[in-house]
Amino acid sequence: LRNVEDLLHERGIDVSHETIRFWWHRFGPMFAAEIRRRRIDRLRAFSNCRWHVDEVFVKINGERHYLWRAVDHEGEMLEAIVTKRRNKKSALKFLRKLMRRYGRSQEIVTDRLPSYRAALRELGGEDLQSTGRWLNNRVENSHLPLRRRERAMLRFRRMRSLQTFAAVHSSVHNHFNQERSLSSRNIFKLKRTAALEEWRQLCSA
Repeated sequence: LRNVEDLLHERGIDVSHETIRFWWHRFGPMFAAEIRRRRIDRLRAFSNCRWHVDEVFVKINGERHYLWRAVDHEGEMLEAIVTKRRNKKSALKFLRKLMRRYGRSQEIVTDRLPSYRAALRELGGEDLQSTGRWLNNRVENSHLPLRRRERAMLRFRRMRSLQTFAAVHSSVHNHFNQERSLSSRNIFKLKRTAALEEWRQLCSA
């Protein structure tokens, strides 16, 4: 937040970092919801893509919580929820929310946590699960941007703030993550221009 304060000061705009925090809390979820709404219809049309699901522990005031995350076959963030437990009930809540929003996938890659198998059995999708030693590297690597922001923010203080941050961060990161290493310079520039143009439309709405 202080970095943004300095960047705005360089452009002649004098605001406090607390004002920027207020802007983030006020407008961040709105931007994230609009980005998600625009993407969700497109993703539902390709619901047969492979999903990668994993949970990562996060410390909140010294107490361990779990952030459940799902990405598609391209690494695009689909859903994230925070829970206090890593059990069947939590896995069921997460998978139901994921399927309600994006439809039903043809394959769901998980680790060997028994909670996934129990939850998928209840949802009638036990045959969808795939497990393997390296199959879930896609979602494991997708944790890295969140971990970097967690360190920069000196961790989190409340479950609610973590849930809000995870939702906003994932949508905005999806919007600007152009897989630069997988495309040519010209293609990357076109995608970046399109992303910035759509972002300006969101901010002006």
